[in-house]
Amino acid sequence: MFDSIDDWLIIAVVAGVLFYGSSKIPQLAHSLGRSLGEFKKGRMEVEREIRSEQANSSNPPNATGPAH
Repeated sequence: MFDSIDDWLIIAVVAGVLFYGSSKIPQLAHSLGRSLGEFKKGRMEVEREIRSEQANSSNPPNATGPAH
């Protein structure tokens, strides 16, 4: 009966309307969208830091020391 993701999605939407009411659904969707946006920003920042650290570690300073 519940073989596809579409069936579960319909059940989730109906349950959401029953629990929260139709007036709260847009507010919940907006909050979810903002949360996902913040999550993506954070993930991109962490990935950028990792790439920066990898770039810094692949170019180690001169092992012989500074030239005088």
